[in-house]
Order: sequence, then structure tokens, then C-alpha cells
Amino acid sequence: MRILRVIAGMNPESGGPVAGLLSSTAELAQRGHETEAVTLDPPDAPFLAACPFPVAACGARKVLPKLTYSAAFLEWIRQNAHRFDVAVIHGLWNFASVGGWRALTQAGLPYVLFSHGMMDPWFRQAYPAKHWAKQAFWLLQGRALRDAHRVLFTSEEERRLSEPVFFGYRFRGQVIAYGVAPSADDPASLERSRVAAAAAVPGLAGRPYLLYLSRIHEKKGCDLLIDAFGKVAVTAGDLQLVMAGPDHTGLVPQLRARAEKAGVAGRIHWPGMLTGDAKAGALRSARAFVLPSHQENFGIAVAEALAAGTPVLISDKVNIWREVEAAGAGLVAPDTLEGTEQLLARFLSLDPSASAALQAAARPCYDGNFSVGRAAEDLERVLTEAAATQSGPE
Repeated sequence: MRILRVIAGMNPESGGPVAGLLSSTAELAQRGHETEAVTLDPPDAPFLAACPFPVAACGARKVLPKLTYSAAFLEWIRQNAHRFDVAVIHGLWNFASVGGWRALTQAGLPYVLFSHGMMDPWFRQAYPAKHWAKQAFWLLQGRALRDAHRVLFTSEEERRLSEPVFFGYRFRGQVIAYGVAPSADDPASLERSRVAAAAAVPGLAGRPYLLYLSRIHEKKGCDLLIDAFGKVAVTAGDLQLVMAGPDHTGLVPQLRARAEKAGVAGRIHWPGMLTGDAKAGALRSARAFVLPSHQENFGIAVAEALAAGTPVLISDKVNIWREVEAAGAGLVAPDTLEGTEQLLARFLSLDPSASAALQAAARPCYDGNFSVGRAAEDLERVLTEAAATQSGPE
């Protein structure tokens, strides 16, 4: 199949959707499928050079503070849709999803749509005014879901949570496997990643640490983690905390201030976004991966930690928590300060055999639930079904 990915942007700093797209595309390529993408990125965006498949970066202009438009994006899809068998729209609430829907339907190219957790009720609770603005926008956005061959969810929890959020427009939802490719684990790669991680976070100096690896954002529960670490650090020996990820909202100074107030500023490290070998090494060497998020439709970094054989400590708002708990590959608690403190305290109180059991269960949990091979197989199946419905331009 020739597959078109429609997404607002390919910047890896935007998080899980891009990581999942790259992993599944690489696996689909091994199965003989070709992929291209069309985005709203500026044509000269530096990260585009690293994309392993053609990307038509059409650019966009702002028409309102939170709304962009791109005639070039629409025209590119209209002119090129005939070269593809099927399309995948990634995400909601942006011109890529709405403009992509309109251009694809006009061209008669069938598509599926990943919601990527963007209908989770947490957003309604956290940003009520924005939610009602989205309800108005749903007059357009809802049609993109209605006309999709399938709306794809990456967990049963995500599908369940999305159902009552917006009024009108029925759609055909389907849960499919989702995952990410593991890092290479041959001896040379392992040593290279160890060295890279040590260079990226030199302040660790070989000391044990917990790893947060995600965007620095309020929905991720970063404040809870800082405060909870401050409470357990007193009895945690020389344990350190690594807070790795890009900060697009300027939250780090506030978090540093919280760490100072809690008396643990010297034990928390802020290396920014980790990629490649440094990321792989940081995941492998951590005592545990921690994500006390308030909302996480999947959690690519959780799957990456499990693939590295590292147990995970997550909130029950990470939608794959049931799979993690059932596999015994981590611990789960509510996304509150008390819950996060208990999460860390429980992990640190484990005896060596219980700790080893968590670690031993991590990779099997990944293999059984979140492997990129299984995810690509599910996506391939639904795309084949969608491609069979191609009708031609309106």
C-alpha cells in the first residue's frame, strides 16, 4: 500500500504521536508499504531532514491566536491523493485534521483517524472554557471522525473515556495495538548508550535515580513528582531524580522553585530532551521510570521504559495502567500528591526479590502488549480494509 500520513507537525519534541508514527512506518516499510507525510511544518524546519520518508511541509499562517490555515496544504492533498491507497489523520483540534478531512473526502481517499487522547474528559475539567470552544468547533471536527473508516484508539480505556465528551456525530471506533520499537541491545549499542547517558546527565556520577522522561507540562503531574520526591528523599539514601524532557510552557523555573522549597534541588537533574543513545541509556540505567500524569491516552515513554527492561511507576490516568498492573511490571496509584508519594514509597520499600520481579516483568509486558510488530500488524489490517473502500474524487 501507499500510505499518506496527515499530521500537524513532525517535530519529535511534540511527543508520542510522532514517535509512534515513526516506529509504525518503519515496521510497515519492512512489510512492503510506502509512506509519505503532509504537514503544516515550515518547509525549512530543521527536524525534517531526519525523517526517513518524504514529507511535504506546506507551512501555515495564523488566522487567530489558536487557529492556522494553509491553502498549500489543501492543494497538496488534492493534487497528490491519487498516488495513495489510504490515509491516516493524526490528532484533533487543528487545521491538519479538519483540512485533511475535507481534502481527503473531496479526493475520495479513505482514511482512518487517530484521536491520540484528544477527547479525554480531563481537558474538559482542566480547561472548561476551552472545552466549550471545542464543542463549537466540533461542528467541523466531528465530521472528520464521522467520515473516517475507523477512529482508532490505543487502549480500551481511551475509547471508553472518549464516548461521552462531545455531542453529536457518531463514529466507528476501534481499539488497535500501539507501540514503539525497542532500542538496539547488542553489546556495542549498550555500551554506547551507557556512555551517552552519563555524558547527558553528568551530575549523576553513577548514583541511583528515578527517571521522568516526557514533556515538562502541567498535565504530566511534574509538580506532584517534585513534591513527592521531596517527601521520600529523606529516607531514600542517595537516590536522585532525573526530569528529562522539553519545556514549551516555561514550567521548569516553577518546578525548580518547588524543589528548592522541598530541600531536594541538588538531587534533581534537568538535562532537557534526551534522544538516541542518551535516551536509551537513561531508560536502561534507571531504577524505575516515573509518570504521575493526569492524562495520558497511551504513554509512548512508558512502553519505551518497559522495552528497556525498566519497571514503571505510573498514575491510573495513564490509559495502559491496567496492562502494566496485570503484568506485574510496575506500580500504579492515583494522580494526587498522596498517591504519588505512596507510589514512590511503595517502590522504595520493596525487598530485593520483589524489586527484581518488577524488573523481570517489564520486557515481557512490552512484548505482549506494546511491541511495534503487533502495532504495525493491527494498523496494516485496518488500513487494508479502508483502502478497499476507495471511491475516487467527489
